[in-house]
Amino acid sequence: MLRSVRERGPVGLVPLAWGFATAAHIGVLADRTVLIGHLVMAALLAAFAVLSAREMRTHPVLRAWLAVIVAGFLVTLAGAYGVATGNAGAARFAVAGWMLLPAMALAYTGSVLPRDEQARAYTAGAALSGLGTVLLVANLGPPVVALSVAGFGQTLGIGVAVAEY
Repeated sequence: MLRSVRERGPVGLVPLAWGFATAAHIGVLADRTVLIGHLVMAALLAAFAVLSAREMRTHPVLRAWLAVIVAGFLVTLAGAYGVATGNAGAARFAVAGWMLLPAMALAYTGSVLPRDEQARAYTAGAALSGLGTVLLVANLGPPVVALSVAGFGQTLGIGVAVAEY
């Protein structure tokens, strides 16, 4: 059962995380709630990395995603720090990091998988997540648009991964 949760859980967690980030940006969530969310996410990432590391080291694509999880753990801690201390730069770094890290891994995944394994979907997810990063960092429009674009791209990528495997 634990294996099934590790394999299929991210398809629900990715859009949930972006929905949570969007709710935080529009002011629906209290800072304490956002801090707790960061700490829970950091704990989940650490547990996932520990429980999955051996298996994820067996394939180049999975190794790339393991790197995202480990780097994402650190980015999430930076976000927790930002929320706890009111450091908007650290919080913004965390959001941009969570847009960019998966974008890079999606692009890599799309480049190494055969076309019949939905490589184009991963590439499209990477492009959308990357576009969301640019929109956020360059302040091109409301942050909610950037969050939605990146979240959709990443949800596309994880959805294809769960459906394919």
